[in-house]
Parts: sequence; structure tokens; C-alpha cells
Amino acid sequence: MNAHTVVNPILPGCHPDPSICRVGDDYYLVTSTFEYLPGLPVHHSRDLRSWRVVGHATPSVDLSEVRSSGGLYAPTIRFHDGRFYVVCTVVQEPGATGRSGNYVVTATDPAGPWSEPVWLTGAEGGFDPSLLFDDDGRAWYCGTRPAPAPQFEGHTEVWLRELDLDALALVGPEHVLWEGAVRGAVWAEGPHVYRIGDWYYLLSAEGGTAEHHAIVVARSDSVTGPYVGDRANPVLTHRHLGRAYPLYAVGHADLVELQDGSWYAVLLAVRHGAALGRETHLVPVTWEDGWPVFASGVGLVTAEVPAPALPEHPWDDPRALVDTFEAPEVDPRWDAVRARPSEVSRLEPGALVLPLRAETLHDRATPAFVGRRLEHVAADVDLVVDVVPRPGELAGLALRLSDDDHLALVVALDDEGRRGVRALRTCRGERSTHGWLAVEDGPVLLRAAVRGRAVAFSAGAPGAAPQDVAAFDDDTLDPLPSVHFTGTWVGAYGTSDGRPTSTELRVLRYEVHPA
Repeated sequence: MNAHTVVNPILPGCHPDPSICRVGDDYYLVTSTFEYLPGLPVHHSRDLRSWRVVGHATPSVDLSEVRSSGGLYAPTIRFHDGRFYVVCTVVQEPGATGRSGNYVVTATDPAGPWSEPVWLTGAEGGFDPSLLFDDDGRAWYCGTRPAPAPQFEGHTEVWLRELDLDALALVGPEHVLWEGAVRGAVWAEGPHVYRIGDWYYLLSAEGGTAEHHAIVVARSDSVTGPYVGDRANPVLTHRHLGRAYPLYAVGHADLVELQDGSWYAVLLAVRHGAALGRETHLVPVTWEDGWPVFASGVGLVTAEVPAPALPEHPWDDPRALVDTFEAPEVDPRWDAVRARPSEVSRLEPGALVLPLRAETLHDRATPAFVGRRLEHVAADVDLVVDVVPRPGELAGLALRLSDDDHLALVVALDDEGRRGVRALRTCRGERSTHGWLAVEDGPVLLRAAVRGRAVAFSAGAPGAAPQDVAAFDDDTLDPLPSVHFTGTWVGAYGTSDGRPTSTELRVLRYEVHPA
């Protein structure tokens, strides 16, 4: 890494809707996690280059019935008077047992423990919440909600209300601050309000979270408005560059001031042709005539940006690309679907064990799946597993974009009871089976060679060259944000396909080889 630059994305893989705060020399960042738990990972950095997960700001929320790309939306993290605050939205389908709405959790240590959620009465029906702690000691909550008298589809408004910090309750009147910079702009969302000098600044996104995403800014001399937009709006977007540009969907930013008074912003963007989803990027911010200028002189999110004036502080993380499950606890980057990893697996010395479940990856349920974000455009992902399946059972490696879109390479039995490996594809809900490779008893190496959205599966004995099973070069893992808010997770999966079972999948090694 060049000592004078920071490589984008700073958080590769599905890390959308980033929010950041600084506490002294430390930076903390959270992102959306939707149906995945433990959810809302709290990332820590001291140089804005190298990040590690120190905890999860996720309370006890019921996500057991959320749809794909439902669940935990757009958190904001702030620090005030010795305490961290995270506000977040939970999106559930009508009739679900779990609660929807906006809540706040607090902690004195970002690693936790975090408090149980305090649900904010008066914020129902809204999303993308944020907090401002003003210089006078007052606190303010802002968020987005559908306009009560919409003039067009996707017409939203940004609103603000005071937050009583003792009761953690919204008090006083509401104030509508913003409906978008462009007339008819859809989905004015992702708002943050800041007190900077004599001005209050409102940073927001609009245009939808796909290729027309954009960042806009307004300011006021009063926190409650009125707000006047910057004549330079949108202050950052890639929507004018066309769909062939390598990076699109730039938006949903949050500002942070460094120790030396310089400024940066974190934001989301999508790498074209990859299966990764919306990732967290970094851009420098300067100020001209009282307005923020994003990526001055360039006006784009670039692959490298000037490094901040901070000492390099890389974290020593030997498990970044290899996990042999020898640690006393599961790596905090492992997730499960609609449940925590501890609810569908257990850690033993040298193995992560998944009891097979009746649920499958295409059920809106909690399957036996534990995965990590796919973080590389091109990589070989290896999983060494050991399983003795019964007839009809499947267990192995899976790449999951959603309930309706996923690929798997599984150990199974053929019609004559012989053990082998086959590939499974589910695209837009349509399922199919591909290939077959006989394998001996004992551990099996399963490999997914990912090249953009193309995936080639191979398998064999550990230590030997794997043999081809099947390949897919289509849109199964296409994370176009207008369809999927998530990216691809890759990990271990096992199902008895509706039958009772005592079969267990033992995962012995996870390894990523960037290509």
C-alpha cells in the first residue's frame, strides 16, 4: 500500500449506508446488515485505512420472518458525553411477529455490551435515522419518511425532532427540513445534520440507491431550518458517467473531522460487474465559501485517495483470509441468516459444526448457513468440510445473495447411495442441479473460483488439485441495488430438505486466495 494513499473501498464487500464518528484518536463505523445477524458490526480504525470489528450494536430483535434485504437498515453512530449511541431502523413485512420501527441503543464501550433497544414513539413509518448533539446540550433526531401528500412516486421528506436524552424519547414539535435538491427527486434519504461553525449542515442522498444515487447538501443558521441547498448540488455523484463506468451508485455519505481539522466522508458505491454489493468508500472533503467540496479537483470516487495525516496503524489480523477455527471464539465477521451464528452452529477445537436443518437457503426461514462477506472481485474461496450425508441431504459451500438467488457446491449421495459433490443454482427462485463428482470418504475440499459474477466450482481431496464440477456465468449473483440491498455472503450450508436428522457438517478450514 502506498503510504500516501488510501485504497478504496476501505470496507470491501457488503458494507452499505456507512456512518462514522471520531472519539479522540479513534474512529468507529457502522453499516447496514439487513437480515444478517449478529448485525451492525462496529468497525474501529486509527488511520481510516485499516479496520477491525470490535463488536456489534445489535439488540435483541426478532428477524425470523424478514424478507431478503429486510431487517436492519441504515444505522448512525454518534458519541456524546462518554456514551456511544446507535440509531437504526428495523423493516419487517406486515403481519410479521418481529417489531418494526426505529430504535436507539447505547454503550460506554463500542465493543459492548450494548443496551436493549429503546423504540422511538413518533418515528414510526420512517427510516434512515440520525442524531445531532448540539453545542447547547440539546439532542436532535432526524430521519426520512414518505411525504404525507406525495406528488410523485418516491416522494419523501427529511424531518427533525428533539430527543430527550434522559428518557430517550422524542419531544416537542416536528420540523420538515428537506424534500430533495432536484425538483421531483426520488427518495431524499440518508440524512445527517451537523453543527459546523455558525451553520447547521444537512447532508442527504437522493435519486434512489442504484445508478442515479447522489449526495446533496443544504445549510441553515437554525437547526430547525429553513435549509438552503448548495448551488453545486449534487456535490458528488456518478450518475452522469453511464452504466459502463467501473463504479456506480455513489451516495449515502457521512462526514468526519480529523484531529488536525481536515475532513473526510465515508459513502457507499458499487463496483461494476462484481457480486459484492454496496461497499464503503472514502473521499477527502474540503471547504470553500462555507460549503463542503467532495473529492476536490476530481469530483469522483477514485480507487486511491490522499491519505489522511494520521500514523499508519494496521491491525494484526491473521484470520483475515484463513480461519481454522482454533480461536476461543468465532471470528466476529461470520454471520447467519435471521439468527446469530451461535444459534445455528457451535465452535469446537479445529472445527465449526453446523447441525443440518430442515430449512433450505430458498426458504424465508433460518437455514443452517454461516457465512462471511465476499470481499474480492476475483478470488478462490476454499472450504474444507467433513460430512456423512443421508439420502436427500446436502451440505457444503454456498454463495448467498438472497433467498431466491444463490449458488452451492454440496456433498450428497447419488441414487445408488454413492458419495459425491454436485452444484446447485437458484436464480430468481428457479432451482436446478448441475454436475457430479464422486469423492472418497473423509474431508473434502470445496472451491468457488469467483471472477466478477462468474463462479466456477471444483472439488477434491484436501491437498490435491480440485476437479471441475460446474461453472456459472450469469446474473445469479447480480446485486443491482434496485433489486438487492445486500451483496454476496460465502460460507457453509447444510440441509436435510424438510426431514428430521442428526447429521452435522464439520467445517475444518476457510481460506480465501485473491486472484
